[in-house]
Amino acid sequence: MDPVPPQPSGRSAFEGSSWVVVLGRPLIRAARTARGLLAFALITLGVLWTRGGRAPALVGRLVRQQVVRAGVKLLPLFLFLALALGFLVIGQTVAWLSRLGAIDYLGSVMVLVMVRELGPLLTAIVVLTRVGTALVVELGTARALGEVEALEALGIDPVHYLVVPRVVGLALSVLALTVYLLLGTILSGYLWAFLQDVPLTPGEYFRQLAASLRWLDFVVLALKTAGFGTVLAVVTCYHGLARPLRLDDVAPATVRAMGQALVGCVLWDALFLVVYLVGA
Repeated sequence: MDPVPPQPSGRSAFEGSSWVVVLGRPLIRAARTARGLLAFALITLGVLWTRGGRAPALVGRLVRQQVVRAGVKLLPLFLFLALALGFLVIGQTVAWLSRLGAIDYLGSVMVLVMVRELGPLLTAIVVLTRVGTALVVELGTARALGEVEALEALGIDPVHYLVVPRVVGLALSVLALTVYLLLGTILSGYLWAFLQDVPLTPGEYFRQLAASLRWLDFVVLALKTAGFGTVLAVVTCYHGLARPLRLDDVAPATVRAMGQALVGCVLWDALFLVVYLVGA
């Protein structure tokens, strides 16, 4: 009788595939989350398209509330950020470029650093930390206490009543706050440069900025910032409404939403980086 070949033990087989388990489980969870977020975003878009004209007075009032909450109330903070960025980015850049004799490149640096990248992304991060957390908590608490089911029992679509106004409000708020931040940074940057006796007239400063801007910058800025607001609203509303079934689930859902919203904004920003590279 031929000898039976030795069989690999279960431990060695598990150890050989441990790297598959370690890498596979997070990928599967990420794929499931991405699928859920995509489905939720498509549902929201469908409700906005089919029921956007229903109850315009109520929905309009809810949108204005979100704009005040995520936009108007954050204006003092963004005024401070504009002054700080004007000093840290523009003022210092102008000072160093003047020392190197390359002051003619100021407009290009300003557009590349602030208009295309830092300004919109910083605005989205600030809105996420100040407003996104509150959205997850309030919607998660409403879901855990049964308020969402009560709306459905009354014949009210929770997506139309709770999600659509937040998506529209955050998209408008991030767009407006980004414009305010950029304008404040441009003005405060020249102020800091003037205080450092940099030989640059206001006319030359704004001429360089205008020469460095293209029509594509304005289009991409509008699309990018509105997209940031939409991503923040969709992710926070998804984790607030789709996940928490108990009050204990609200805090973990908030943590997940913050991380995934940040990743979503970075991916959205990377998409427009490709647009710039193609359109260059």
